[in-house]
Amino acid sequence: MPSGANDSPEARVAGDKRSLMRRLPMPMLAAIAASMAAPQVAQAYSAFAPDSPYMFGDWGGNRTALEDAGVSFDFDYVGEMGSILDGGYRDSHVTKYSDQFAVGANFDLERLLSIPDAEFQITVTNRNGHSVNDRLSDPNATVGGSSVQEVQGRGPVTRLTQFWYRQRFFDDALVVKLGRIPFGDDFATIDSNFQNLAFGGAQPGNWGNNIYNWPIAQWAAVVRANMTPQWYAQIGAFNLNDSNLDNDNGFDLRTSGTQGTLFPVELGYTPTLNGMAGAYKLGFYTQNVENRAYGEGPDTRTSDTNTGLYYVVRQQVTTRGGSADRGLTLFSMGDTNNGDTAGIDRYLSIGATYQGPFDARPQDDAGIGLAYLHVNDDVNDSVDYANATPAGSLSPLPRQGHEYDAEVYYSVNLTNYLTLRPNLQYVVNPSAVDSVDNAWVLGTTVKASF
Repeated sequence: MPSGANDSPEARVAGDKRSLMRRLPMPMLAAIAASMAAPQVAQAYSAFAPDSPYMFGDWGGNRTALEDAGVSFDFDYVGEMGSILDGGYRDSHVTKYSDQFAVGANFDLERLLSIPDAEFQITVTNRNGHSVNDRLSDPNATVGGSSVQEVQGRGPVTRLTQFWYRQRFFDDALVVKLGRIPFGDDFATIDSNFQNLAFGGAQPGNWGNNIYNWPIAQWAAVVRANMTPQWYAQIGAFNLNDSNLDNDNGFDLRTSGTQGTLFPVELGYTPTLNGMAGAYKLGFYTQNVENRAYGEGPDTRTSDTNTGLYYVVRQQVTTRGGSADRGLTLFSMGDTNNGDTAGIDRYLSIGATYQGPFDARPQDDAGIGLAYLHVNDDVNDSVDYANATPAGSLSPLPRQGHEYDAEVYYSVNLTNYLTLRPNLQYVVNPSAVDSVDNAWVLGTTVKASF
């Protein structure tokens, strides 16, 4: 674990801020110092004011002054609780909690260094806690299913999650982004308030080989062409290196041990229909890393054929009270992955969200979703082969088929900076093993911005 990993969350956040300030170039430090030395602007929000977007307010006007100078900060927290009400592999009533602290800073380089249309982003994340999935899923399953607490992924560790530079050209017609970037920052993105992993963004990163979602970052380049205000096309190149997954390498920027490169391509259409926003995305990826090839034979068989297709559709279809900020939105996501090497070869989800369901609570929102995961048939060929060996017959592996995940949630926005989101999930065939009892899981998400 990195130094200070056992400190309190407050100490970690303060340490991250001090470390960040020490690394800033002198022109940025000068701009920050000048903004803080200047007469304070009128304080927009007091600490703990319900209408403030931040719990600690505007820092006596200094936060706004910093933003005017070109430096914006984000201090965010998300915590997720899961309680198994019934079912699962161990059929035990257990509750577990996982969370994430994120400390970020964005630098407008045009204001700070007179570099037109340029920005730099740095974000450090810290994850803690455990998930009830270790009681829900079959621990002997070859391929894992979805997670009922998505924020728990990649374990308790502090990481450098974003460290990139973005340059815009020709009035935003061309955008180039370079640095340490999670795949889901730019590809297969969708706004999601669900707690189950199967309804979040960047689904190829959950089921495709060697695709790393937040909080994992890798050296990457993304080039985006905004052909019209509604149409865009983008392509990326992501360095693939499994050492990025190691907890000891949360701040390691080296490229030694590189295994290959991931190349995603995405075409997107983002219309506004009668004042209602939509997003339609179609993507393809390929990469050249050797992965285990499932099928009849030993698990030493490999293949570098790793390709996949995905789509994301999200469209608001109604308004409420004449406001496009409220109303019903429908969504669907899906992907298909190579049958030789992918554990999950097919994924599909559908659902709906409603913003501002009640006039008395226009900031609340609700959602319902259903997802389907299918385990590659070749995985069972590998399982049958392993179980036929003398060692396998003593401790046989389970065969796997499909898993269904359902979730319904309601977001109570207590203030602009604090949200409480209870949810109820139902998992059919956890870890895609039909002998595991279907499970009911009660969840609660807490989100705060400081």
